Amino acid sequence: MGFPLSGIRILDLTLIMAGPYCTLMLGDLGAEVIKIEKPGEGEGSRGMPPYSFEGDSAYFIAMNRNKKGMTLDLKNNKGKEIFYELAKKSDVVVDNFRPGVVKKLGVDYDVLKKVNSRIICCSISGYGQTGPFRDRPAFDLVIQARGGIMSYTGEPGEMPVRMGAPMGDLSGGLFAAQGILAALYQREKTGRGQVLDISLLDCQTSLLTYRAQYYFVGKEIAQPVGSGHVSAHPIRAFRTKTFDIVIDANTENIFAEMCHAIGSAEMCTNPKFTTRQNRLENKKELYSILEEIFLSKTGEEWLEILEARIPIAPINTIDKALSDPQSLSRNMVPEVDYGNGKRLKIVGNPIKMSEIEEEVFVPAPHLGQHTEEVLTRLLNYSTEQVCALREQRII
Repeated sequence: MGFPLSGIRILDLTLIMAGPYCTLMLGDLGAEVIKIEKPGEGEGSRGMPPYSFEGDSAYFIAMNRNKKGMTLDLKNNKGKEIFYELAKKSDVVVDNFRPGVVKKLGVDYDVLKKVNSRIICCSISGYGQTGPFRDRPAFDLVIQARGGIMSYTGEPGEMPVRMGAPMGDLSGGLFAAQGILAALYQREKTGRGQVLDISLLDCQTSLLTYRAQYYFVGKEIAQPVGSGHVSAHPIRAFRTKTFDIVIDANTENIFAEMCHAIGSAEMCTNPKFTTRQNRLENKKELYSILEEIFLSKTGEEWLEILEARIPIAPINTIDKALSDPQSLSRNMVPEVDYGNGKRLKIVGNPIKMSEIEEEVFVPAPHLGQHTEEVLTRLLNYSTEQVCALREQRII
């Protein structure tokens, strides 16, 4: 059985986070991803402090498994010529430069479609290729703030905080990968490539979901609710004698199940708590009761009592999350072989498919590691030609 994207070749011009995360997912699904970097330098995240392994930063490693590394100077005419040759034999080009940069480099869709009418070009940028902010710089924090989600992330009455995961960037990578897959499917029908314009701000706006709809319908401006929920109760984190837990018992059946399990069956018939609407109106009293109850036992005891009956979990620190038996059972913490007896754990691929018999993970490439392989295998360059290009610092 083959991987679903076997035979698809992607030229990856992306940097740092959103773009590399997009191409990482496509590489996990079997696409041949050729990461193209500046000769002698590479992308900036290769040196991101504080941790490194085998010469590359842990940050870079996290975003660039299952890719081939190639160096190429796109500002050099010969380098551009090589890129066009590669584009002829590729399916997708992904970049996350500011708008106008690919056109300035001469590797934009209008140019590439002349050498390959089936090429798909995906550009990921802070604000997209159009609009009054298109030329403004933007990173994850800026996008989270302008997109509105940060305004209701955090504890009530406190200054808003960014989401712990860089969702301003990561959501862009997720939507870009989804768009590329859709474009590949459409190309199977039409034979034509196209341009994808992914704006990180658009992606954040999409994630507003029901909080946006609450504003459109009820004019409610979202405020932070901590680990709780604006509509459904009880959903929240609670302290125990040992560690913090979360529960979600917001439906009538699950709420009744929880009440019996924690020894407070009378809450099920209390008119203040019998419906979602009643629990919303009396949430302060509800949480005051539950806080006292959950503090009466250890986290271990509550998990034993409740895990089989209601949605509950410990608030795992990252070390516990990465050793969770459920995640380990699904190969979400595989190891990759770096050679010389050195192995490194990485985060796995969450997409499990019946047609993929065995997941394969290749470590992130060293700078220019596969340049010669790409040129000789795909473009039939001789070893002498490759050496000459290297001497000229084109690769």
